[in-house]
Amino acid sequence: MADTKFIGKRWEEMETDVLVKIFKELNMIQLAPVSRVCRSWRLACSDPFIWNTLDLGLLQSNFIQTRASPYIWVDERSDKRLTRILRVAMALSRGNITSMIFHFNLYMKDDHLSYISEWSPHLRRLVMPAWNRITKVGICQAIRRWENLESLTMPSIAHPPYIMEEISRSCKNFSQLKVMGTFDMHFASAIATNLQKLKVLSLRCSIITKEALLYILNRMDNLEVLNISHCLLLEALATSGRKQVRFELDQSILQKASRIREFFHCQSSSCITCKRMIEDEGLMRWYRYEDWFWRWDEVSTLDLGDYGKLFGENCVNSLTA
Repeated sequence: MADTKFIGKRWEEMETDVLVKIFKELNMIQLAPVSRVCRSWRLACSDPFIWNTLDLGLLQSNFIQTRASPYIWVDERSDKRLTRILRVAMALSRGNITSMIFHFNLYMKDDHLSYISEWSPHLRRLVMPAWNRITKVGICQAIRRWENLESLTMPSIAHPPYIMEEISRSCKNFSQLKVMGTFDMHFASAIATNLQKLKVLSLRCSIITKEALLYILNRMDNLEVLNISHCLLLEALATSGRKQVRFELDQSILQKASRIREFFHCQSSSCITCKRMIEDEGLMRWYRYEDWFWRWDEVSTLDLGDYGKLFGENCVNSLTA
C-alpha cells in the first residue's frame, strides 16, 4: 500500500484570523510561551482582538492604611508583582491595548503609570479608581501621552482642576467621565470650565451637593447622559448653612435634567445599593460587598461586565504565587 501523505497546513502556516480565535481562549500566562513558537504565532498573540481590553480588575495590592499622606502603605512585593504582570502584558500586546481596568484596591506608583503610558500609547479608556500614590506630575505626563483617551474612571480628588485642564489640552476626543467619591462645587466647576464637550458623566454611589448638581445641569450644554443613581444628595439649609440629605429630587433638578437624553437616578428605600450607601454614610465601602459590585454602572458604556479570560482567576493565582 502506498504511503499516504499529509496534505493539510502546518500550524505555523495557518491563517492569522484562525490563530487569533484560538489564542483568544488563552490567558496571559498561556500566551507567553505560545508567542515564542514562531513569528506568525507571535503576531497572532499580539492581535488587537485579543488585547483590546486589559482587565486587571482581579488584581489587588497588599496594603495597610496610614494616617499620613498618601494614607496607604503597599508591600514591596505587590509593586514587584504588578511590574512583572505589566511587563508581560506590554510585551505581548505590542501597543494594541485600548482599554485598561484596575481594581479600586490596586495602588500603583508613577513608575507603573509611566510604563503603561509609554507602551500603550493608543489607550482610549482608563479605569483607575485609586490614585493615592499617583502624583500630579505622574498622571499629567500619562494624559499627555494618551491623545486618544475618550473615557476615564477616577476617584474624587482634592484638587481636580489640574487633571481636567490636562485632559482638555491633550485629549481632544474625551467624552466620558466617571467619578467615584465625593462630588462638590470645586469638582463641578473644574469639569464645566474645562470639559464642555463632555457627553457622559456618571457619579453613581457618590456624595453630591445639590449646588454642584445644578451647576452641571446649567453649564454642560453638550451633556447627553448623567447618572446620579444611589447618590446621597446634600442640600445646605438656608438658616444654618449646614447640609442635610435629600431623599428625593425636587422639581428644579428634574426640570433641568429633562433636556438630557438619559438621566439615571435612584433614591429608593427598597434599593439594595441605596441602602448600602446610607449604611456606609455616603462613602461606599466596596470591599464589604461582592467582587463584581463596584464594576456596575447604569450607563452601558461605563459598565465593566465580566472579567474576561485574559486575566482570570487562574491567571491571578499563577502570577501572584
